[in-house]
Amino acid sequence: MNKILILIFLTITLSGCANSLAFLGPASSVVGGGNIAQSAVSSAVSYGVKKQTGMSPTEHAVSYVQKNNPQNKKEKCLEFIDVTNSEACAVFKENISKTKKKNSRGKKKYFR
Repeated sequence: MNKILILIFLTITLSGCANSLAFLGPASSVVGGGNIAQSAVSSAVSYGVKKQTGMSPTEHAVSYVQKNNPQNKKEKCLEFIDVTNSEACAVFKENISKTKKKNSRGKKKYFR
C-alpha cells in the first residue's frame, strides 16, 4: 500500500519532468536489459516530431482521435474486458472496418 501511495505522489509531483526525462530513455533501457538502439531511435524520432510540428507523437494521436470521433463515442477495445471502453477504440474499430471493406472490394474486382 505504501508503494502505491509513493508512486501516486511521485507521478503527481514529477509529471512536469517528463519532457526533460525523455532523454533518459536510452539509459534506462540499458539498465532494464532492453534494446538501446531502438530506444535511442524512438527518443530521437519523438524529439524530431516535437521540434518539427510542435506536438509530440502522443498529442498527434489524441488530436487524431478528437478529429475522427467528435461525438466522443466509446467502444470496447476487447469484448471480454469491460475496462477497455475508450474513444480511441471507437476510432480504431471504425478505421479497421473501413479498411476491411476496401480490401474486400479490391479482392472481388481482381479475383473474378
